[in-house]
Amino acid sequence: MTELKDRTMSGAILVSHRHAETRVCLVGAIDSALRQQASDSMGLALMGGTPVVLDASGATFVDSSGVAFVIQLARAMQEAGVDLSLYDPERVLLSTLALVGLAGLVKVAPPDTAAAGA
Repeated sequence: MTELKDRTMSGAILVSHRHAETRVCLVGAIDSALRQQASDSMGLALMGGTPVVLDASGATFVDSSGVAFVIQLARAMQEAGVDLSLYDPERVLLSTLALVGLAGLVKVAPPDTAAAGA
């Protein structure tokens, strides 16, 4: 797993490439403090060339910066022709996306399919 985390932050964006997928994991508070991690993570996710699962199971909070990251990631994956799905069993990210009218932005992965890659 490629970890892009400053230990002083309360959140992180982690990218791993395994089997036939790339997993982008949101951990803790996803906010403006992670701006550089978000940019680096997007590049790493695109480099994989495999379907991407955005795993929000570890996210505790997502602010507008986190939503902006998801929008940019979704657009970048669409432009690259790479499938993107969301695994969010606690609905932390889905709730935030719904709040701003973007609930349909990312396809939601079936729980058992997404968990199998974890």
